[in-house]
Amino acid sequence: MTHLAVQPERYQQQLAEKQQRLQTLLAPHTSSELDVFASPALHYRMRAEFRMWHEGDDLFYIMFDPETREKIRMDEFPPGSKLINELMPELITQIKDRPVLRNRLFQVEFLTTTSGQALVSLIYHRQLDEEWQQAAQQLRAELQRKGKVELIGRARKQKLPLQQDWVVEELNIAGRDYKFQQIENSFTQPNAAVNIAMVEWALAATEETDHDLLELYCGNGNFSLPLARNFNRVLATEISKVSVASARYNCELNNIDNVTVVRMSAEDFSAVMKGEKESRRANEAQITSFDCQTVLVDPPRAGLDDDTIELVRQYDRIIYISCNPETLVDNLESLGNTHKVVKCALFDQFPYTHHMEAGVIIERRSSL
Repeated sequence: MTHLAVQPERYQQQLAEKQQRLQTLLAPHTSSELDVFASPALHYRMRAEFRMWHEGDDLFYIMFDPETREKIRMDEFPPGSKLINELMPELITQIKDRPVLRNRLFQVEFLTTTSGQALVSLIYHRQLDEEWQQAAQQLRAELQRKGKVELIGRARKQKLPLQQDWVVEELNIAGRDYKFQQIENSFTQPNAAVNIAMVEWALAATEETDHDLLELYCGNGNFSLPLARNFNRVLATEISKVSVASARYNCELNNIDNVTVVRMSAEDFSAVMKGEKESRRANEAQITSFDCQTVLVDPPRAGLDDDTIELVRQYDRIIYISCNPETLVDNLESLGNTHKVVKCALFDQFPYTHHMEAGVIIERRSSL
């Protein structure tokens, strides 16, 4: 059975519908024409997760219909990368008749890269022992025939990476190659092709810049590293300890030395900048020495809170990447008296769903 509503022949139509919807949402704030970045119609998702269904001797993947909660058998996953689709049947073949690997297997998660690497997490409703680890090593050896595959076993309060819990993605962004460590269970952009388009759009909007960049919610450095070429320095903040370590690792991996990554929430950073809070990390990073006139935000679905809105208002240019255009519009309403939208874009990260990724470039009104 194929994935729900994946109809490549209707892709352009649904993209046009999203374009119209986003244009309407943004209409009160800009008359700029929307830049539209399409996704590949198939094999665009670099990660996927499935429940495992045990039915007698049979074993197969399922997903749930988001509306009816009906379970749908997934022998293939057209939105998933080609590597996910190669690994799916191979994994079933290797696990199905091996009780030590199959017993109480509950969920499987795939994380793949365009560079042919994969991380497969097997999640169980039982504790994993040495016998499981030996069988899993044999499984990993079998899966390695499909490419560089890392394997992790998970159970309650238990995580067993057989070798490592990360892969390295390699992306060519505006003519340069970048490597990104991607760690299991930490955020990564799901659609590699559209992610490249997003970063290149932000690069094009910040050419010939003679100041520093502030980035909030920087993750593993997905924007920070490529944008470093357009700015004197980059000050990047992120609350996740794992993502901060990964961003710093990625700076070394790409020989980029003008990015400073600080583990701080946007709220704490805002409080420090207003002088309401002291922070050892902020002092060590010498955040007041940066000449940031541009700020990039890629916030969670809830958008920017009031304090962060007041923080970003201090900057001449705001690059706002949003996975929820409704909260983006709310934030634009708050920023409208000091800033205006000069450029906007639709990035179709999630084809065949109602979800939209939007980007806006917001600049300070010259009359202020």
